[in-house]
Amino acid sequence: MHLLTAAVALTALAATAVGWTVPVTLPPGDPLPAYARFGIAVAAFALAQLARLRFRTAAGMVSITWGEAALIVCLYLVPAGWLPTAALLGAGAAWTAMSLLADRRPAAEIVRITASLTAATALAVAVATALGRPLLAAPTPELALALTAGSVTYLLVTAWLGGAQIALRHGTPIVPPLLAAVRGKLLMFVGNVAVGLVVVALLELDPRWLLLLPPPLWLLQQTYRHRLRAEEERRTWRTFAEATAALNQLDERGVAGAAATGALGLFGAETVDVDVARPDGSWWRYRMDAGGRLREREIGPPPGGEPGPHELARSLTVGDTTVGRLRVRFPRSAPPCDRERDALAAFGDALAAALHDAATHAELRLVTAQSSYDAVHDPLTGLVNRAAMLGRGVQALRQLAHDQPVALLLLDINQFKEVNDTLGHSAGDQLLRLTANRLGALAHPSDLLGRLGGDEFALLMTSVPVIGDRAAPMAYALRTAREIAERLAAPTEVAGVRMSVEVSVGVVVADAGTADLTELLRRADIAMYQAKEGGGSVAVYDSARDDASTDQLALLAELREALAADDQLVLALQPAVDLATGAPTGVEALIRWRHPRRGWLGPSEFIRPVENSEQLGTFTRYVLDKALAVAADWARQGLDVPISVNLSARSLLDPALPDEIGDALRRHKVPPRRLVLEITETVVMSELEVIDEVLATLRSMGVQLAVDDFGTGFSSLTFLTRIAVDELKVDRSFVIRMAESPEAAAIVRTTVGLAHELGLRVVAEGVETAEQRLTLAELGCTAAQGYHFFKPMPADKIGAVLGTLRDSAESNVFPLRADGAS
Repeated sequence: MHLLTAAVALTALAATAVGWTVPVTLPPGDPLPAYARFGIAVAAFALAQLARLRFRTAAGMVSITWGEAALIVCLYLVPAGWLPTAALLGAGAAWTAMSLLADRRPAAEIVRITASLTAATALAVAVATALGRPLLAAPTPELALALTAGSVTYLLVTAWLGGAQIALRHGTPIVPPLLAAVRGKLLMFVGNVAVGLVVVALLELDPRWLLLLPPPLWLLQQTYRHRLRAEEERRTWRTFAEATAALNQLDERGVAGAAATGALGLFGAETVDVDVARPDGSWWRYRMDAGGRLREREIGPPPGGEPGPHELARSLTVGDTTVGRLRVRFPRSAPPCDRERDALAAFGDALAAALHDAATHAELRLVTAQSSYDAVHDPLTGLVNRAAMLGRGVQALRQLAHDQPVALLLLDINQFKEVNDTLGHSAGDQLLRLTANRLGALAHPSDLLGRLGGDEFALLMTSVPVIGDRAAPMAYALRTAREIAERLAAPTEVAGVRMSVEVSVGVVVADAGTADLTELLRRADIAMYQAKEGGGSVAVYDSARDDASTDQLALLAELREALAADDQLVLALQPAVDLATGAPTGVEALIRWRHPRRGWLGPSEFIRPVENSEQLGTFTRYVLDKALAVAADWARQGLDVPISVNLSARSLLDPALPDEIGDALRRHKVPPRRLVLEITETVVMSELEVIDEVLATLRSMGVQLAVDDFGTGFSSLTFLTRIAVDELKVDRSFVIRMAESPEAAAIVRTTVGLAHELGLRVVAEGVETAEQRLTLAELGCTAAQGYHFFKPMPADKIGAVLGTLRDSAESNVFPLRADGAS
């Protein structure tokens, strides 16, 4: 700032010195002596500054004067070289007088303003004289152009220097104050140029016409004043509306920052202080300078004295409650007026309401946060409570992989009731807090620790290490449980009595997708009581001693939802191929459950509970319907391949089963011969009359029958002569062992030979290697399925696979039962 003042002052002094070196040529017989012309110039420049108009902008105070009109008149009347000195003397005298009478400006600022006007005059004179010789020249368009060019130069230089001064003082960009000055001055600039040119014309015509100018000039001044005031009022109310709207914040800092920003723009202030009285009695100050930098710090209660002459302050109250204080400091050159006082009062009321609302919101947030915390935490120990343990535990299990092992430890304090009865409940509370602290120190950051109630605590460990050993998770859980028991048993003092805390810990380990947290807690509770009964501190859940497992009940409830969802139970289809040609001989439909929480479940994980439930019929119809829909799609692709569906033993006890299957075949337009129902050997061995009737009815419909897991039964093969079947499926356990087990190989060879004798088709299951395939072919087995050929695949992919197999091999799909076979 001081550098700018010094640079401009030196420029002004240099311009005055250079001006006096310019030769002066006055007309001979000039009626005005030289000193009179110079005096007129000094007076003109002084009057132009004294008739200033001021308006406040967001960037600061801007003054507009009649400087351009004075410049034009002086260029016409006075030699150009004298004008910088005349501007220096006239502007300096005017601004000194205004400072003494009203503004009380510092001397350095008067020097800067005077130097700026002098430098602007010198540049304007240089431009005007370069375009013409205005001294006492006849009015011509060329003269008007030269004088106008000089005026434009004067406007731009003064506006730039004023904007630079404001920008340097407040640390803001120069463009906003520059544009504000130009916009505010534009109309008056046009009037100044017009007045100056009119005065020149009247001087040329007859100077006595100048006597008529004061009234029009006064009216013009009032017009300028009114327009500036109206514009300033519009800007003020627009800024006021924007500033009060910005106060709509929910936190104290947001409100204070918005208030400080709004007050800077509204009042053109140098600094704004927003002092906030907090509910705890402390005070916090938010201060923003003209550059928009916000600083905050704690202060003592602000003094309530009268503000200085360049400040406005207002106490912020809502009813009888003091919420803060607003203090606005104005530039020394533009002290506040009544309009600013009124605006500050209105703005302060809006700010007080906003601060009160922010404090209310903050209090409400604290109450809400505390209520939310209390709802899920135990008030005594700070651990999560039972409800939160269940909710967060379920969420944690859902985020883990289906087969990720987790461990749950449930513990309670032995003889806790005796502590309460002997030492009092306060001692019991102290013991619970001590136990919670020790458990918290032992828990891993990813573990979930909670107090379920009374003296019962639970620890869910979701980061159980897996190192390839299936026993590793259990070993880790047991090691952790024993460490907890030992650490808690360390002697401690409760209510002045030294004691050792003994606990019973129940441990359960399971995959994340196999049981929900409620079931894990139930199992851990059983294990904990097993520990108490066994006299030890730690026990592992033993399912053999659990007579009330709820996991199957939960699974059946979830299955009911899956049957209604139509996107959880999906088919996995595995083709059987001819060992000689590679052609498809059939496809087995395997059901998989895409459980939303437990992940992918295989049949072994849910079929047995289903078979023992009332949902078996619905489940069977569901699977058959999906399988026949796939078979119907194959028919549309020209694929005549049978599809096999496993049938439960209990399903054959339903006399309505054949009718339901017949309806499904007709609905999907699938021929009965393309449906193969796989039944186990134990089912066929049953002598129940209803099973014989159901199987006979299915045979008469044309549905094919296959015996699954053949060779694993316990009775003779005479059932093959009693029950007509079409296919034997050699169990995978024999196929896998036939290379190294002569007994397994003999069973496979006998089964293949028997099937050929009876005209039945035989399919080997579980073929995984080329060696097994070759051995089966040598034994005379004609078809096989397993991972060596294809893994089970989705329904939308198997059609293309079957088409490829059919096209690359001769049609060699044997009928499932030879004609005439018994």
